Amino acid sequence: MWTDHETEKDFLNFDSVAKTIAEIIEQAKPHPISIGVSGAWGVGKSSMIKLIKRELLLRSQEGKSKLVFVDFNAWLYQGYDDARAALIDVVASALATEAGKNKTGLDKATDLLKRVDLFRAAKLAITSGASIAMGIPPAGLIGEMLRLGKDLWDGQFDSDDLKNAGALPEEAEKQANSIIKPKKIPSPPKQIQALRDSFEATLEAMDVTLVVLIDDLDRCLPETTISTLEAIRLLLFLNHTAFVIAADDQMIKHAVKRHFQGVDDELVTNYFDKLIQVPIRVPLLGTQDVRAYMMMLFIGNSKLSPEIKEDIRSKVCAQLSKTWKGNRVDTPFIRSLGHELPVELVASLDTADRLAPIMTSSTKIAGNPRLIKRFLNALSIRMAMSKAQGLGVDEAALAKVLLFERCGEPKAYNELVKAVSENENGKPEFLTDWEENAYSGKPNQLKAPWDGQFPEEWLRLPPRLADMDLRGILYLSREHAPLILAEDRLSSETVEVLTALLEHPDMAESLKDRLIKIPKSEIVTIMDKCLERARQEQEWGAPPILEACLTVTSIDPTQGPRLAGFLKDRPGTQIRAGIVPKISDEPWAKSVFTEWESDDSVGRAVKNAIRQRK
Repeated sequence: MWTDHETEKDFLNFDSVAKTIAEIIEQAKPHPISIGVSGAWGVGKSSMIKLIKRELLLRSQEGKSKLVFVDFNAWLYQGYDDARAALIDVVASALATEAGKNKTGLDKATDLLKRVDLFRAAKLAITSGASIAMGIPPAGLIGEMLRLGKDLWDGQFDSDDLKNAGALPEEAEKQANSIIKPKKIPSPPKQIQALRDSFEATLEAMDVTLVVLIDDLDRCLPETTISTLEAIRLLLFLNHTAFVIAADDQMIKHAVKRHFQGVDDELVTNYFDKLIQVPIRVPLLGTQDVRAYMMMLFIGNSKLSPEIKEDIRSKVCAQLSKTWKGNRVDTPFIRSLGHELPVELVASLDTADRLAPIMTSSTKIAGNPRLIKRFLNALSIRMAMSKAQGLGVDEAALAKVLLFERCGEPKAYNELVKAVSENENGKPEFLTDWEENAYSGKPNQLKAPWDGQFPEEWLRLPPRLADMDLRGILYLSREHAPLILAEDRLSSETVEVLTALLEHPDMAESLKDRLIKIPKSEIVTIMDKCLERARQEQEWGAPPILEACLTVTSIDPTQGPRLAGFLKDRPGTQIRAGIVPKISDEPWAKSVFTEWESDDSVGRAVKNAIRQRK
């Protein structure tokens, strides 16, 4: 398995880009610089940020520059704190900590923290006052104190509440003492300029360059994105600062357009371009890069020693820098490096060799490192399931089917599932002539939904599937499409609706008109499949599959008690308060709530939500 996190290990020769960015920052000092690392979701922006920081750290350790790093992820603060205040606070705290360690510029850093606390004070007062005036429950400490007071008035005040209430005055005192309350608050422009001057004076006194690395900005809601961008704008263009902002520039422009409604595209572009002095895109991956990346993932998970892994990695990156000359990164190249490779690793390298071209050209993966990693994880999980259940499926065949499941036309995949389900031996015999033509180089005249470039390339992948029993493989693939055997006796319309329900359960409401026309006997099977999928959920707030189940019960109320029984059987630790309003209007909800209220493992927030609904 491979974790879906950024890495400091360069598998794609991105080090050359990271060194270029580090050099730009090095040459810019003491002048300010802002660099945008852009690219679509999953292409490696976060990893690029890690590589840039590593390169700058190496330069700092060599004595070339004195740097203070601030890593800021706006997404982590979303919903908990104002991103603008949070960024300024994090930066000021980092400078104060560094000043304390080096005993330089300590007075300036202390003054800076006081000014930041002033911003916090203004925010707390304005936000809470406005919330109360508008009838909106205020968040944070004030909101908690008001909530406890209401519970006391309503007679819902228990021993836990009493304990929490006792701690609140002390906490309130701490917050109040941390806020600077000057006799006279200057006007906002003067306050902002004073804050900028304080930042610059602190950096000058410490004789350091502040490097702010901002990531995951494109994951945020528009208001958080804009709040962070405004904070960046506040600190931008101060001497001794360098901002490296990783984000999908299209998502950022979308957030700007949403926030400043009515502005034209040119103004949106200008807003972003004024923040970014040096735009850099993460390089797109070609077939050689994808093959190298997949091979290095397999090598990283192998039993080879760390020294051998690092040797292979460095030589793969060196080879990638020469692929424009026609040099290849493939299994023969890896084996030519002179290391003894385990048999299972060689088999995995061959899998990467075969899959790389189609994973590069497929529009559903398009060489995206995160999607490649997720594909390999899904393959690994299904192989583990196969071994655990004694199915003994062929890994190459499983990889081929999984690839079609992820990248092929859904209707074509459903036809494959249907052909396997209806064949006595579980074989998709209709592929015979197509695979024969594909292997011999003859073009197939494929019609929808099998037309297009992907099916033709997929048919050429080994092994041939037409004469293989695929029932075991499709059994493992049930979370994507149900394996509906002949004995289920479902009509083609029902199969289509069921597949749509399981693929897009959050869109179940749009299928209601079609569900109404399905015979009640087949609705039972649909509910069976929905509950089978629901058992995979580990947290019950309001997962999308719940929407599908509720839609089915609205069509056939006799399915309601089945869903109620299912929910009662969920472990109490999985239940979240969000499910309470979702099901509270259902006629069977009362029995579920009674069960949860008597279950000690169900959280207090859930029980409070049930009391409030009552």
